[in-house]
Amino acid sequence: MKILSIDGGGIRGIIPGVVLVALEQKLQEMSGNPAMRLADVFDMMAGTSTGGILACLYLCPDKASGRPKFSAQEAVDLYFEHGRSIFEASSAKRLQSLDGLRDEKYSAHALEKTLSTYFGDLTLGDMLKPCMITAYDIERRQAHFFTSKDVASKGAGWDFYLRDVARATSAAPTYFEPARITSLDQSIYPLVDGAMFANNPTMCACIEAFTSKAGVTVKDLQVLSLGTGDTDQAYDYKEAKDWGKVGWIVPALDIMMSGVAETVDFQLQQLFSSVGCSSQYMRLQAALKDFAMVDRDLDNASKTNMQELKHVGESLAASADGQLTDFAAMLLGK
Repeated sequence: MKILSIDGGGIRGIIPGVVLVALEQKLQEMSGNPAMRLADVFDMMAGTSTGGILACLYLCPDKASGRPKFSAQEAVDLYFEHGRSIFEASSAKRLQSLDGLRDEKYSAHALEKTLSTYFGDLTLGDMLKPCMITAYDIERRQAHFFTSKDVASKGAGWDFYLRDVARATSAAPTYFEPARITSLDQSIYPLVDGAMFANNPTMCACIEAFTSKAGVTVKDLQVLSLGTGDTDQAYDYKEAKDWGKVGWIVPALDIMMSGVAETVDFQLQQLFSSVGCSSQYMRLQAALKDFAMVDRDLDNASKTNMQELKHVGESLAASADGQLTDFAAMLLGK
């Protein structure tokens, strides 16, 4: 089973998006099929937050043709065409929210409009391949996994509009208010960003694969896991020791997201190595400290920063070109 997993990371989703443009082009060249899409070679996709939006884009069907609606490049274009409006707050909003300290930093209107434009009335059950998108239910106090497997086995109570799935997985605390969405049977779910527990959803995806079909083992998996950039931000002890709730908001989110991602990567390296198939797991993550011009914030959607993030993605793809070629060959069964 071939799995693609993409981390959360706001506007930094440009990085894995650009890597996947390179992979899709490589697949087209190696197969001799210029119409090949990522959905043609992966058996399941998983994503958190911005990674969840990307997964939905790659698996989103064109109803007329039954083929993937968007190419990898068109998925990246979403950030450049709509990122600025999504992460834009009026002066009044910034003042009212104290720049995210007292209220959400941004209105969700532009995000919801963009998602509606891209996904329309398509639902989770329409996805071209199995998926697993993460969110967290703040009232039921439990992880919520959007999976097409549940739609098939449990019906309308587990099916949702894709625009709502994408809104829920990207409802990052302090940036956007929680999503309040309904399933197709009108059950209500108050959800926030899946990064609260699975910023790197790769292990969740592997467990989903094990339970999706009897007899699936680690040796049956071929996994590509993509990060949105390692911030590697150091926090000085002398400053941190006197922080209170306000002081810890941003560092705590940063440490939580990167810590979870690193832990999952370590676990999977050990897991695949233990059964002698290390080559079947590939994790690509850029070190943002190597790119001085990049703003590490999740919401800097300025034209300059987005171009720098594109450069990071291109550099990551170039440095891993050999690995991507080998992985593409494995995906194509060559």
